[in-house]
Amino acid sequence: MAVPQTAPMLLTRNLLYTGITRARKLLIVIGSENTLKFMCNNVDIKKRNTGLKYKLQKMEE
Repeated sequence: MAVPQTAPMLLTRNLLYTGITRARKLLIVIGSENTLKFMCNNVDIKKRNTGLKYKLQKMEE
């Protein structure tokens, strides 16, 4: 799992948790220790406006 230094709103604990739990046999995390610490402490959850619901509804038509 690549963990680059990027916008803080993208470096969330939820994202790190998802990466860890989806690894089946092995997980290699590539990134700085400071970035990982930040992710562990960043519990902010932002509403994501992806438009996924709209796209899925259009597929049903």
